[in-house]
Amino acid sequence: MKRSEINEILREGQAFIESFGFVLPPFAHWREEDWTSRKETCSEIFRAGLGWDITDYGLGDYGKTGLFLFTVRNGRQEDLASGKGMLYAEKIMISKKDQLAPMHYHESKAEDIINRGGGDLAIKLYHSNDEGELDRERKVTVFTDGVERRFSAGDILRLKPGESVTLLPRVYHAFWGEGKDVLVGEVSTVNDDHVDNYFLNPIGRFPDIEEDESKHRFLVGDYEALQ
Repeated sequence: MKRSEINEILREGQAFIESFGFVLPPFAHWREEDWTSRKETCSEIFRAGLGWDITDYGLGDYGKTGLFLFTVRNGRQEDLASGKGMLYAEKIMISKKDQLAPMHYHESKAEDIINRGGGDLAIKLYHSNDEGELDRERKVTVFTDGVERRFSAGDILRLKPGESVTLLPRVYHAFWGEGKDVLVGEVSTVNDDHVDNYFLNPIGRFPDIEEDESKHRFLVGDYEALQ
């Protein structure tokens, strides 16, 4: 992706998030000079991977296959292993109309996916079999706002604004916005996007960036250069 494309996506995305009254933390607004002057105090932001995250999954067509994310908070893997401490994470995301977040599952993360507003959020569901492939026979049981629902493999769950679903580990899911762009919340156990995303088809989680203009905002993938 070109940095100019990312910058435009960021401007539009931030305006979309804020149009729903979701207030982002102060560091969401920092420019390069702010990061440079404050980086010594930001080790927890870097450690947790907090902040802006835009991906085209390495496929080069963000409008067709991509996702816009902002990680608000994220716990520690060592706490998750011990069962006490900071065991949780939170994201705010944008799933654009007809834009696919590809089929994947998580080995350890459980998550609530929440439609915070906009169009419907469509989620295609399968179980993973022992080989990490789609189980095309097994029914999928999920809870939508505490209500048990059962789906045949490959069925599509549609969440309207205000609705949510709990997805447990090893449940394959792909999702997209229907009708309009969707503001999506995610509340989960500790998140590790480097090792706990298992995609059905081999793709990249983070984009390669062509630096054709200066950064409007730093992405999570830009932090390495600051440390």
